[in-house]
Amino acid sequence: MTTDVTADLLPYSDVVERFDPVLGLEVHVELHTNTKMFCGCPTQFGADPNTQVCPTCLGLPGALPVVNGKAVESAIRIGLALNCEIAEWCRFARKNYFYPDMPKNFQTSQYDEPIAFNGYLDVVLDDGEIFRVQIERAHMEEDTGKSLHVGGATGRIHGAEFSLLDYNRAGVPLIEIVTKTIHGTGERAPEVARAYVSALRDLLKALDVSDVRMDQGSLRCDANVSLMPKGSTELGTRSETKNVNSLRSVERAVHFEMRRHAAVLTSGGEVIQETRHFDESTGSTRAGRRKETSEDYRYFPEPDLVPIAPTRDWVEELRATLPELPWQRRRRIQQDWQLSDLELRDLVNAGALDLVAATVEAGASPDEARSWWVAYLSQQANTQGIELTALAITPAQLARVIVLVAEGKLTNKLARQVVDGVLAGEGDPDTVVEARGLVVVSDDSALLTAIDEALAAQPDVAEKIRSGKVAAAGAVVGAVMKATKGQADAKRVRELVLERCGQ
Repeated sequence: MTTDVTADLLPYSDVVERFDPVLGLEVHVELHTNTKMFCGCPTQFGADPNTQVCPTCLGLPGALPVVNGKAVESAIRIGLALNCEIAEWCRFARKNYFYPDMPKNFQTSQYDEPIAFNGYLDVVLDDGEIFRVQIERAHMEEDTGKSLHVGGATGRIHGAEFSLLDYNRAGVPLIEIVTKTIHGTGERAPEVARAYVSALRDLLKALDVSDVRMDQGSLRCDANVSLMPKGSTELGTRSETKNVNSLRSVERAVHFEMRRHAAVLTSGGEVIQETRHFDESTGSTRAGRRKETSEDYRYFPEPDLVPIAPTRDWVEELRATLPELPWQRRRRIQQDWQLSDLELRDLVNAGALDLVAATVEAGASPDEARSWWVAYLSQQANTQGIELTALAITPAQLARVIVLVAEGKLTNKLARQVVDGVLAGEGDPDTVVEARGLVVVSDDSALLTAIDEALAAQPDVAEKIRSGKVAAAGAVVGAVMKATKGQADAKRVRELVLERCGQ
């Protein structure tokens, strides 16, 4: 009996009570080399269809591949950063299958001889717990082309009137990073999957080997999920949700598949080993094709490429080029800024750490930069329904606002108006200040005139201040701030009020 359950899913609490989830994550990373993996075609994203192709990446007879040396270098650096062993000798293989977007009818990849293997990546979960994900291998291959299915309601081939093929992406260098089987995640399996892909994305960005744009497909995750009944040691049948392209979607896809598998198994059905597609709009998956085994791909060594044998000296030279890695940088920042574990975790979880660091580098204090990004600007991003990094203000612009406040040229209230102006596209901070007339009134004579008027309008308050009840000065300060449209320095106004009243 086989059942494909997409409705009436088992409640998640029941899933984790009855089953142990097992994960396997395969992340495909497009390298941002100038040329493709085995030819000299450019790799620019978004070029007109089929304008970045040649006989080699189109698989035309007689065309021979040549390995991209920069891609090999990037693969080794990735392997080193993932604590992998680097092969002293490895080679490419042909992975045979028929897809219309692979013009050669095979993919040049690595099978049982990857360039990097047996590593690990420690990832930080939302509560600060460290979970170690073991890496099986990181191997080199080439990307496929892209199919565009026209006329259907879903963008899939089913129901489409016709399909268009763009081979620009065919042959773009890929590194596929494959985890070992991940056990022991329990109810946190979806969170672990998201945290792993997030940590991997940060690592690859730090290495500067890819732009890791999940929205453009330069980083994609295939999420394998299976369930084992509690107490069992036998792995369940897995499904593979293909090409998940956001961190949130990775988490949602694993969550959904766990519930779907559990519903199938508890109803007496059998999970089918297959690929599945994630639907962003519903948070669900749907069946793709039956999943092949390695035997189905008929791997054999690529006869047109010589093996790769990186020398130990070269590997060590590349190790020396590794930058400060994300977890090392976070430890340094935590010490330099004297942050608690919770404060650092909040920065990371808010996606604000890099923004705050860049703001500090542009001249702001860590405390002020952190306060702006985590509080006011996070609120603006939430209101607009966008990521913090998508806000229309740069760290340098925010740093300028913070400096203006520190110099006494803006109050905190005026600073928010300046930031609002920048977010609205009115220009840089100095332009907004000038256009909106937001400079602080710092002339004591002008402030004293406003103070005298406020005291005259509130004689009872003035008398209280003169008799020593200095807290009453707040009413006068408020009146002056209103009269100056918030452009006075409240602290200076209070000082002048107390001096005027003999306190």
